[in-house]
Amino acid sequence: MGPCESCHAGCCRSFAVPLTGSDILQIEESLKLTFWDIACRWADPENTVARRYAPQFYFPDEPQIPFVICLIQRESTYFPGTRSCRFLVEGQPDAEKPQGEARCGIYKARPSACRVFPARFHQSSDLAIIDNPNETQPTSGDSIYNLCPRPWKQGDLHPLRTMRNLAVAKFEMTFFHNVAAVWNRNPQEWSLFPEILRDIYSRRVLSAESVEIESLETPEHAPATIPLPHVAAKAA
Repeated sequence: MGPCESCHAGCCRSFAVPLTGSDILQIEESLKLTFWDIACRWADPENTVARRYAPQFYFPDEPQIPFVICLIQRESTYFPGTRSCRFLVEGQPDAEKPQGEARCGIYKARPSACRVFPARFHQSSDLAIIDNPNETQPTSGDSIYNLCPRPWKQGDLHPLRTMRNLAVAKFEMTFFHNVAAVWNRNPQEWSLFPEILRDIYSRRVLSAESVEIESLETPEHAPATIPLPHVAAKAA
């Protein structure tokens, strides 16, 4: 039995989950939700959310504060005063399971950060390493935030799916870093973010005749022209 089975999902409570643009659009399409149902901007002045994984974005209303685009959190159903991912489905605590059980309510459309947890590419990029999540657990005195009940083992992660998920996560997050770099040259209002995001991602697939195009038209409020073929090539 894997560490996630019969677990109260401490990871879905402890961490702000960074999103890529691809994650957002996939959840929107799969669940027929809007951007505002899914994502929030998470203030990250100490770089505790982005770390070396997610990009930071800036916005005119708080120009000195870097933000990471994350899944929305909400107050826990059964543990008032604590928070969890808004898509976490909680089970009623009982004598046998005082912290209850929990499961991901969007498992098939879950973000890439969740799909790869707790693995990462080795520096060689052709092997995966399993990290011990408990070593990065945020400080809290509430046991509801405790992470995995036991260390992960090699056999807990499928060798093919894990590598595929890591490769996709790396590609999509690299692309999102490029989007952030363009955005931050001329930050726009947070209210415009979803419209600009959809515009950028709608133009990632081009015909062979347009591969040589250096730039594509963007809406008047777009942060800057994004040369999508160039960005995609950098992310490969």
